[in-house]
Amino acid sequence: MALTLAELQSARDALLRARAGGIRRVRDLTGEEVEYRSDAEMARALAALDSEIAALAKSPPSTFHFATSKGT
Repeated sequence: MALTLAELQSARDALLRARAGGIRRVRDLTGEEVEYRSDAEMARALAALDSEIAALAKSPPSTFHFATSKGT
């Protein structure tokens, strides 16, 4: 199941709040409970979410630049 950009951002915000509050057990978007063993594990989960968000937030190029020459 592919998540939307808004869902990923919501999950990231919830994980950030939990991490800031010292909470290691969170419920994900599917309702499943996830317990992180360490802050480093939470940081890796945040990095993965950031990566997915960045990939979805990329807009396709709106212009193309051609480099041409007459040859030799």
